[in-house]
Amino acid sequence: MRQYLRLSLLTSGFLVFLISCKSYQIPDAQLVKNEKTSIENNYFSTLEDQVYKCQIEVYKNHISGIVMIKKLNDSTHRVAITSDFGNKMIDFEISENNFKLNSILPDLDKKIIINLLKNDFRILLKKDFSISETFDNKEFKIYTSEKSKEKFYLFVNREDNLLKKLVYTKNNREKMNFKFDAKKHIFADSVNLQHKDYKINIKLFQLTDTE
Repeated sequence: MRQYLRLSLLTSGFLVFLISCKSYQIPDAQLVKNEKTSIENNYFSTLEDQVYKCQIEVYKNHISGIVMIKKLNDSTHRVAITSDFGNKMIDFEISENNFKLNSILPDLDKKIIINLLKNDFRILLKKDFSISETFDNKEFKIYTSEKSKEKFYLFVNREDNLLKKLVYTKNNREKMNFKFDAKKHIFADSVNLQHKDYKINIKLFQLTDTE
């Protein structure tokens, strides 16, 4: 019995290893000719302040707060995260190549937390993507953009031409998955960010009046 249990555990571990090592594949898509050289995510391109209700689930622990995003210039955004009561938890400025931490609570001042937020928001706020390949399926036009070992997959809805999903991979392994719900190209009503390596899910719900 002990040998059987040991074999079962080894088999299960090996299956988990195979699944985790599986390369990311676009579902039911066909490679087509590139019709453009670049694509933009304009949800955070407006100069107006954007305010989101934030819900974070970290290994079954729930945290809520407010996220404020302000575009400072063509390349840089300022992001402030506060508690539901308005107490500032972290404030930083971020662009594709730079990061400046303005303030942070001592309890959050840990390298793993700072790097996590830096990577999440750098991808979320990234506007310009050079197109490597274009794929097509019944629901989406899918554009890929590559930079070194990183690769982005942008899923644009065929009916309304809105960006619905952004998948981030590294070394061809899916790392993050962003899903957008929007009625306009310049505002995302909600964003759902799911990490694949960690049990972390971040949801943002637009509070700004966009009418």
